[in-house]
Amino acid sequence: MYTLNLDDGYSFGLGIFETIALKNQRPVFPEEHLKRLFHSLDKLHIENPQVRELLTANRLSQEAARCPYPKGVLKISVSERNLLFSCRENTYTEGQYQRGFHVQLSPVLRNETSPLTYHKTLNYGDNILEKRRAHREAFDEPIFLNTQGQICEGATTNLFFVKKEKLFTPQTECGLLNGILRDYILRHYPVTQTVIRPEQVFDYEEIFLTNSLLGIMPVSVWNQTPLSEHALTDKLRKEYEEYLNHLI
Repeated sequence: MYTLNLDDGYSFGLGIFETIALKNQRPVFPEEHLKRLFHSLDKLHIENPQVRELLTANRLSQEAARCPYPKGVLKISVSERNLLFSCRENTYTEGQYQRGFHVQLSPVLRNETSPLTYHKTLNYGDNILEKRRAHREAFDEPIFLNTQGQICEGATTNLFFVKKEKLFTPQTECGLLNGILRDYILRHYPVTQTVIRPEQVFDYEEIFLTNSLLGIMPVSVWNQTPLSEHALTDKLRKEYEEYLNHLI
């Protein structure tokens, strides 16, 4: 049981959170999540003197060990006067990977000029409302454009596009959070960061999504148009699973 202190994080959304995948009750990429969290706290001038002392890779391992789910998720929420941990089950299924995600463009635009866009903040209302709309309308992930009509990210995911076995992804400046799995892909494979507009989508043969909890997810339907190719996506997903097995 946590005592919640009312501060700017819980009054105005000026806080940071991280969701960390657990494998065998061990956190995946704990150092990378902590590095991003501390970077965001610094950039948004959120001062919590306890965080750097209490929030360590060892503490994450301790919290992960308490999670009762074989496939779990550890969430950390930090604001000026709060540090909270919670745990839940990771509910992505193998059936979803075999089917692939159905995605649709969102009518909500990403503000690429806002500093909040580039951090995983407690100000997450657009994402949650659009995910709820997706659930109501029976698709998996809304895709945001920025104010210039450029593709930037999903409500909870980053996007990658494949053309002639080469990888492309929207550049950070389009207005997106640099996800932990996005960073993994950028570090392990040659990727061109570029501007991609909706009318260019079908110039690519494959599309896949990434985030810490789902890993690498093929897109099988874009705005109600089926996409049948996912050979490279499947290869990257297999390599990622092998990497995790070696890592943990």
